[in-house]
Amino acid sequence: MNAYTSEQLRNVVLLGHSGAGKTMLGEAMLFASGVTNRLGRVEDGNTVSDYDPEEHARTYSISLSMLPVEWAGTRLNVIDTPGYADFIGEVVSGLAAADSALIAVDASSGIEPGAELAWSQAEARGLARFVAVTRMDREHADFQQVLESMRDRFGVKVVPLAIPIGAADNFEGVVHLASGEARMGADATAGDAPDDLADEIEAAREQLIESIAETDDELLELYLEGEELPPDRVAAVLAAAVAAGDVVPVLPVCSVSGVGVRTLMNEVARLLPSPLGREHELVDGSCTTEADGPLVVHVFKTAADPFVGRLTFMKVLSGVLTPNANPYNPDRRNSERLGHLFIQRGKEQIETPQLAAGDIGVAAKLAETMTGDTLLGSDGQGERVPGLPFPEATFRSALHPKTKADVDKLSSALQRLVEQDPTILVARDANTSETVMSTIGDAQANIAAARLEKNYGVEVDVSIPLVPYRETVTTKAKSEYKHKKQTGGHGQYGHVVIEIDPAERGAGFSFEEKVVGGNVPRQFIPAVEKGLMETLPDGPLAHAPIVDVRVTLLDGSSHSVDSSEMAFKLAASQALKQGFLDARPILLEPIVRLVVRVPGDRVGDVMSDLNGRRGQVHGVDTEGDYSVIHGEAPLAEIQRYGPDLRSMTNGRGTFTVAVDRYAEVPVHVQEQVLKELQAAAEA
Repeated sequence: MNAYTSEQLRNVVLLGHSGAGKTMLGEAMLFASGVTNRLGRVEDGNTVSDYDPEEHARTYSISLSMLPVEWAGTRLNVIDTPGYADFIGEVVSGLAAADSALIAVDASSGIEPGAELAWSQAEARGLARFVAVTRMDREHADFQQVLESMRDRFGVKVVPLAIPIGAADNFEGVVHLASGEARMGADATAGDAPDDLADEIEAAREQLIESIAETDDELLELYLEGEELPPDRVAAVLAAAVAAGDVVPVLPVCSVSGVGVRTLMNEVARLLPSPLGREHELVDGSCTTEADGPLVVHVFKTAADPFVGRLTFMKVLSGVLTPNANPYNPDRRNSERLGHLFIQRGKEQIETPQLAAGDIGVAAKLAETMTGDTLLGSDGQGERVPGLPFPEATFRSALHPKTKADVDKLSSALQRLVEQDPTILVARDANTSETVMSTIGDAQANIAAARLEKNYGVEVDVSIPLVPYRETVTTKAKSEYKHKKQTGGHGQYGHVVIEIDPAERGAGFSFEEKVVGGNVPRQFIPAVEKGLMETLPDGPLAHAPIVDVRVTLLDGSSHSVDSSEMAFKLAASQALKQGFLDARPILLEPIVRLVVRVPGDRVGDVMSDLNGRRGQVHGVDTEGDYSVIHGEAPLAEIQRYGPDLRSMTNGRGTFTVAVDRYAEVPVHVQEQVLKELQAAAEA
């Protein structure tokens, strides 16, 4: 692969809805540039981008993939990202490495939730954008309708840069509006535009020229006066407007036939900005992409290669990175030895002598560096890059190893899994003794389980986690228990009388003694308290922890020979278990705070659904076309809320969750919970 300066690089992230044709567009670019000698297909499992066995099995992307393409004197570092909502973390990583975005919109489906999300993400990061209207060969493909809907949704800065010649089976080429020429077939052969498109071409060109002129006072004055606009000036202003995000060009393509792909690539190379001069936020200050600047490298992804080992994907934000550098990692407080640097294409590594400022590459087998880390010069001078804004994982799954061997290997396997996908969170629930894995959605959870088995030899059953219920009492009760046992020689004798009272919510457990006359000798009172404490983790109602209870030792008796600490511990434990059931015990369940962001027209559906989940809505705020619902609900009702919310909102809804407090379980729900727990215990 040729060497390229920073000015010759284009870091472009491919975004869009799942199934919009992003991977095939990347494949078409590789084919058009001569990197591949045949066009791979997602359905056949032979694309450069989707090389993971899980991607082949599911026929959609689950990880980002680098697809560097040499074109028109530039290298297009194309970053193909998944469109499926569960893998939004890969999109976040791709956005962190990109300087511009290419959003794929299906010509027959129009704007879908993934396209809207892609637009908002690119806008939030200040990325220049192109829109590729893909699958122009599909039945019902309608470029003009897609264009109009995008202008309605995103504004008049969305303008055509080329329009299609034909559609569906008759999609034969495109008309380049700046030159007025037709580009026919996969080879983009130049020719005259069809006469029957003259009116359409003129209208589209007028949209383009008007949007360009509005970004420059000099051109706008000429335009309003009806003067001819200088082509060179128009081209320069267009490039500046695209780089600033003031103009978003739209072009039609068909990846399978290749029609429009070369024209798209020409315009990407010509109009999208290089990384040079781009400013990047640091924890304290900022840095600008410059070849002679201090070394600042940002790690945006970590992957595992079965042959090479750990792969660290990085972008050079400033300076030049060479293989013999020993960059310092301020996040881990250590230096790393690189050895080799690579340009990644799919699963292939192409060695490179250096990474210029703004370039994207890979290092293998770094000791400690992980996703989101920063690498600085060997002197360690400089500021860190902020961590990647990964979304909150809210889909909870319990992992149960199938064999003892799986138990032994699970912890290390999960650690390696989390290294590759930081959106996965793993924790041990102390209350239920389950290993709980939190993901963005069910597909991600299923793929994680499959990878545990295929990559690390760990088989697990995946289920809904147990809810960490707690037990308490609602009324006062007295309880007495006498532990008396004679087995020859010294026996066992311990006798206690206790009173159980409900305490305030959140008070925990407290113990006091009011024994008079020494009926329970002083040396045995600590044993009574210890017996009570040891009983708290396993309540008699549902084997859940006992909380918010006050126990008072009132009376008891002892034996001069047979009494012991153990006897009083056992007596106290049994007295608590018996008295607890007499004090009208109830279950407490975790209540979580919810912040749900949904389109304004779906608020009613979402609020109704939350009410059906025993939730409460506390308020609704408005953010443009979206509404933010603030409320609460029992954890038991929202452990699998993510997929349901996406279904209700056509993929547009998101939410965050945080445990707030424990509250009483309603009587009818408690009866059902106890039945289910009993059935599970018997099974």
